[in-house]
This record gives sequence, structure tokens and C-alpha cells, in this order.
Amino acid sequence: MASRVVLALDETDPVRARRIAEEVAPFVAAIKINYPLVLSSGLGIVTEISKLAKVICDFKVADIPNTNRLIAESVFGAGAQGIIAHAFPGPESLKAIREVDGSKDLFVVITMSHPRGGDFFDIEAFCSLALEVGATGVIAPATRPEDISRIRDLIGNLKIMSPGVGAQGGNSKEALKAGADFIIVGRGIYLSDNPAEAAEQYSRDLEIDD
Repeated sequence: MASRVVLALDETDPVRARRIAEEVAPFVAAIKINYPLVLSSGLGIVTEISKLAKVICDFKVADIPNTNRLIAESVFGAGAQGIIAHAFPGPESLKAIREVDGSKDLFVVITMSHPRGGDFFDIEAFCSLALEVGATGVIAPATRPEDISRIRDLIGNLKIMSPGVGAQGGNSKEALKAGADFIIVGRGIYLSDNPAEAAEQYSRDLEIDD
């Protein structure tokens, strides 16, 4: 069975990041790269890691349509398969990303996983936007399975990726039961003494529960 684990590779050391990516690639569905790694290593790290696994750039893009387009062009040009963007700038900003390359994945942030991370997010409106722009899927927090359930009802068959497992206290199995398709795990894997073993164990645990 294919892995339902996405590694959040929030490393800042490019050497360590490359090594971890190579080790965990067989056990994850994708590797999510955030700004800290790109800022410390350059966009070329996306190209390098994309040769090992599918890369999703978690840049939480949130700007005017033209700026969103420029960011998407750079990310996809570097080899990323997907990008994560905020919904609140509105449909035109999201459409600008989608129009760069319709074969790439666009994930829309519906609400966030940290404490009070959903206080200023309009779940119903953001889910509607994700559907309107033809997003691949959405981001919904494993720390609040009740939000996942509500979002699943609102978005139908779009994919749900859920962060917040492990260090933030989210439970991967509860998130899947609530409707998530993929679980995002960061520190529980990349700070492990054996990242490959940790990634494999997370994947196996989800297979057993599935």
C-alpha cells in the first residue's frame, strides 16, 4: 500500500536535509519543504530533493495574483509537484497559481494546526474557494479532528493533508478517521535518531489502522 505520510522537512542544514530526504523517500508519499530550508539552501534544494521524492513547497503563498503567479512559476520550474497557498487573498490569487501549470498540485490552507490557529479562518468560505479554483486538496489540522470532519463534508473528494501530528499533539489515526488522506509529520521523523525507521513506522501504523 502507498504511504499516507508526508514528511515536513523543516531542516535548515542542506546537507542533513538531503541525507534525510534520501533515507525517507521510500517510506513517504511526498516531502514538504518550507521557507527555512529554501532560505538557507537556495531554491536548488527543491530540484535536488524532487529527484528523490515528490516535493510540495509549503510557502503558504498569500499575495496578489501576479506575485502568486511568479512564485508558482519559480517553484514548479524548480521541480516541485505542488504548492500550498492561503485562501484569504481570494479566488483570483489562487487561480493565478492554478493557471501556471494545471498538472501540478495546489493545496489550500483552510485552517492551521497551532493553538488558536483557526480563530480567524472562515472554514466554509475557504472550502468553497478551494472547490471554485479547482484545487487538488486542502490543509486541515490533525490537532482538531472535528475541523477535518467538517471540512470533509464541505469539499467532497478533494484531498486533505493534515499537519500537527507528533510534536503538536495531533493523532494521526484520529485524523484519518475524521477524513484526512495524508498525515504531515515533521519533527517526529527528521529529528529522530533514525529518520527512515521513523518514517517507515508511521507509514506502517497508518496501514494497520486503515
